[in-house]
Amino acid sequence: MKRSMHRRAFNQWALAAAATVAAPASWALDKLEKPSVGIAVGGKGSFYYLPLTIAEQLGYFKEEGLDVSISDFAGGAKALQAVVGGSADVCSGAYEHTINLQSKNQFFQCFVLQGRAPAISLGVSTKTMADYKKVSDLKGKRIGVTAPGSSTNMVANLILSRAGLKPSDVSFIGVGTSSGAISAMRSGQIDAISNIDPVITMLEQKGDIRIITDTRTLKGTKEVFGGSMPAGCLYAPSKFLQDNPRTTQALTNAMVKALKWLQTAGPSDIIKTVPDAYLLGDRALYLAAFNNVRESISIDGVVPSDGPPTALKSLVSFDNTIKADRIDLAKTFTNEFALKAKQKFKA
Repeated sequence: MKRSMHRRAFNQWALAAAATVAAPASWALDKLEKPSVGIAVGGKGSFYYLPLTIAEQLGYFKEEGLDVSISDFAGGAKALQAVVGGSADVCSGAYEHTINLQSKNQFFQCFVLQGRAPAISLGVSTKTMADYKKVSDLKGKRIGVTAPGSSTNMVANLILSRAGLKPSDVSFIGVGTSSGAISAMRSGQIDAISNIDPVITMLEQKGDIRIITDTRTLKGTKEVFGGSMPAGCLYAPSKFLQDNPRTTQALTNAMVKALKWLQTAGPSDIIKTVPDAYLLGDRALYLAAFNNVRESISIDGVVPSDGPPTALKSLVSFDNTIKADRIDLAKTFTNEFALKAKQKFKA
């Protein structure tokens, strides 16, 4: 009987100990207000969103207790529509959309930066515009962008405005961010293209385009925008951040960990990690494109203090619907979550 009692007591102790060991994992999940999160992105296979892909492929979201589903769209404007429409919670897109949205009384906030330079290039066709000399030569031409209203469209508008051209002086055509964009240029459907890598590098190396504006480096970005220009980021309705602070922190942690990984990742690491479809059939060109944009990737997810003012100044230069004095930049981004993640991972 004594042995039976001791055995029962030991079993109860073992069960209690096991429950104690298991508790932290369940508690961690319980802390997240919204463990399942939908992220919309426009052109997931591009380098503009590489940190998102790394966080997903290396399981960093899962490590944070998140079940993330990523929906891919033709461009950032389409991805934004999904979030505004309620079919996704968070958008992986260009920071400047938060300013555009606020001008329409819709409040969204960037909470972790993916790109510290837009890495968007504008190139002209070496076939249909072989005699190109200046930006004003683009008047009446067809310019391919990832999607109308996307950041590639915004950069093209900025370049056109500095040459005295209005958006209506050209025709913008959505061509996506992969093989469709390459095909559109090579088939003569467009005369110029504003796009991101690896598309731009592939067209450039094959002699299909001549680049006239390049923001893949910090130097090139300052030449175009006059200062730091925050680019790809995770942003969401301000209410989402208010209602789900722990979930937002978990998303940020995963992204900052991915950014840190990218700082030391070599070519073979990138090839092993990204899906084969992203390579567009040419590993060497893909890696060349990565080297071209590497400097544009954020190192810690933090939005630089001079970035938002630069973005606002750029937008108002060609969009008269945005009034600078009516925009509260402090409501378009927060570094609260990124700074915590930076400290945690020593990014």
